[in-house]
Amino acid sequence: MSKTIKLNQMEFKITEEELKTVRENQGKMNQALNQVGVLEAQKYGLLGYVQEINKEVEDNKKVLEEKYGAVSINLEDGSYIAITEEVK
Repeated sequence: MSKTIKLNQMEFKITEEELKTVRENQGKMNQALNQVGVLEAQKYGLLGYVQEINKEVEDNKKVLEEKYGAVSINLEDGSYIAITEEVK
């Protein structure tokens, strides 16, 4: 025969107001963590987009260098000056 020992069955609870506060804080934390996840996903997508744009810039730069040589372009009016290497 096995003996079962019952421990004190007294129930301990925090107040309803305290429980409400804990639940609200947990809800806020979950919402904030969810938003962080969404922002991370957006960040990942934007980083990919930046890579695409950078490739386009580099491809266009090659085309312009083939046509004009190494130049510095003024983005205001499209004028350019040749870039020369200094001999040291």
